[in-house]
Amino acid sequence: MTQALAPYAVTDLNSRGRAQAEEAPATRSEFQRDRDRIIHCTAFRRLEYKTQVFVNHEGDLFRTRLTHSIEVAQIGRSLARSLRLNEDLVEAISLSHDLGHTPFGHAGQDALNDCMKPHGGFEHNLQSLRIVDQLEEHYASFDGLNLMYETREGILKHCSLPNAQRLGELGRRFIERRQPSLEAQLCNFADSIAYNNHDVDDGLRAGLITLEQLEGVQAFARHCADVRARYPDLGERRLIHETVRRMINAQAVDLIERSREHIRAAGVETLADVNAAPALVGFSDAMQAELLELQRFLRDQFYWHYQVLREMTKARRVIVDLFDAFMSDPRLLPPQHQRLAGEDKPRAIADYIAGMTDRYAMKEHRRLFSFADGR
Repeated sequence: MTQALAPYAVTDLNSRGRAQAEEAPATRSEFQRDRDRIIHCTAFRRLEYKTQVFVNHEGDLFRTRLTHSIEVAQIGRSLARSLRLNEDLVEAISLSHDLGHTPFGHAGQDALNDCMKPHGGFEHNLQSLRIVDQLEEHYASFDGLNLMYETREGILKHCSLPNAQRLGELGRRFIERRQPSLEAQLCNFADSIAYNNHDVDDGLRAGLITLEQLEGVQAFARHCADVRARYPDLGERRLIHETVRRMINAQAVDLIERSREHIRAAGVETLADVNAAPALVGFSDAMQAELLELQRFLRDQFYWHYQVLREMTKARRVIVDLFDAFMSDPRLLPPQHQRLAGEDKPRAIADYIAGMTDRYAMKEHRRLFSFADGR
């Protein structure tokens, strides 16, 4: 049975709409239309070959930006349903939040940001917005995807004051310190639930972290102990999956319960009330402490593992080499990017590099710096 949305949820009726007016869709909601446009865009397909933690060639079973985005959408929709929020908006934000990510994950983003610091910097949330507002070329009447205001608002997770001032109405909330919709707030937490727990799974699968290490981390240990007690003969792979499943469920339940308390205490009744209130979606203090311990563990034992760092060092070198080569001679760019470089060379180069998959970036690097691949 379909549950009625809460009065403070985003709907087609209280939305701020699209930058370019369009006829309302006949058989779906406006936010279903957004989701469909995102799924069919070129940048979404590229996520299949962009790194989450491991460089794309390292194995077929590790998560990519695409599988991560799908997992965020699944968790987000479940949370939204429980809180009576707009599931279609949550799905659209979840599927689009990483569209602007560079190849090679955070290492690639950090390297491209370093290259772009003299030219305004690079931030993947802003790049995701740039993709859906300008860079996608599918529709005859407008550049980008012409998404609903609230979808674009949810994509823009963070924004510096100078960038906010350049974004007009969309950046105003950062200047005025107002909150986005509950759907956008929820997506931030669905993202963290997905990557924290699934990085545990990938790290164990890769053999870079161990069960023994994780049994010293409360967020994992208490669920693992329960699974061992109930299923003493369970194999390791199923033990891990069952533990991670329970971790995700515990975090989701905690988030729903605490967010309901915050919403009730704030007395919000409309979307405008949500915008004016403090952040209302969040974990309990106890769960937040558990997750902070888990995040520190993953940073120290997984993201900073020497094997991961070696790959990331190579990845940063690829990004920097490509950027420097194109800046020195933009004639090395493909023709369509050469034309854009005539207007804003650094930003056109950043657009080109950010749009690369891991494999394409490595292939482009070989084309420019190795005689072994001269095609």
